[in-house]
Amino acid sequence: MAPAAVVSPLRRPPRSASVLTAYVLHRHDWSESSLILDVLTREQGRLAVVAKGAKRPYSQLRSVLLPFQRLQMALGRVLREGEAQEEPAREVQTLRSAEWAGNAAMLTGAALFSGFYLNELLMRLLARSDPHAFLFDAYAETLPALGGPTGAPDDSRVQAALRAFELVLLREMGVLPELSRVTLTLQPVDLETGYQLLPEAGVAQAPAGSAALSGRQLVQLQAALQHGSLEALQQACALALGGLRPLLRSLLHYHLGSPVLRTRQVMLDVQSL
Repeated sequence: MAPAAVVSPLRRPPRSASVLTAYVLHRHDWSESSLILDVLTREQGRLAVVAKGAKRPYSQLRSVLLPFQRLQMALGRVLREGEAQEEPAREVQTLRSAEWAGNAAMLTGAALFSGFYLNELLMRLLARSDPHAFLFDAYAETLPALGGPTGAPDDSRVQAALRAFELVLLREMGVLPELSRVTLTLQPVDLETGYQLLPEAGVAQAPAGSAALSGRQLVQLQAALQHGSLEALQQACALALGGLRPLLRSLLHYHLGSPVLRTRQVMLDVQSL
């Protein structure tokens, strides 16, 4: 009779994990020692992650799991002997490790509000597990612009950066019409005519006296979007800020289903004080 197989007690079980580039969008308590994180990853989109023990005083994660910091996260769990190597996707994944991956300085002051505004847009408008690599890169590139090159934000520069990110977000969601054409007729916009961005009608000629963008501005914005350069898009937004901000706000509120974002309301309350 053949001898029975001997299983070494020191044998390590196979592991299943994925290492992702990520930003923490939001965190809240899950237990006395753990956190639930809403994270944006380049590879898998927006995910819910549990960070077990992250609130303990000696946890190395306490100083790592901060908003606006680029991280490398390992997600997954240790598999038991005999389990399949590929575990099915779960609504809440487990954080195995997180390391700082290098980034600009932390946002402060007004820039902090702008950063949380971006985070709220992403949490409310992006579906989970729907990756958008270009949107992730746009988010990473927008954060430094919110504080300015010396840490003191320039309002027009910040507003242009926010509008550019909103345009990228709407396009990645699939709800931004082609800006260089009248949506209902597919005819090119007239460069000297004013147009609106309507949630259900797209690009349409604006009534006299209403907020509008010229056809020339729309063509410039569309060209920057197609070029794929966030810097070019920010420059195009800077030239159209007056009309762009109310049109994008109306479009975002339509898709959000509410007229006021929590971040914006907090900012208004602070300004009123």
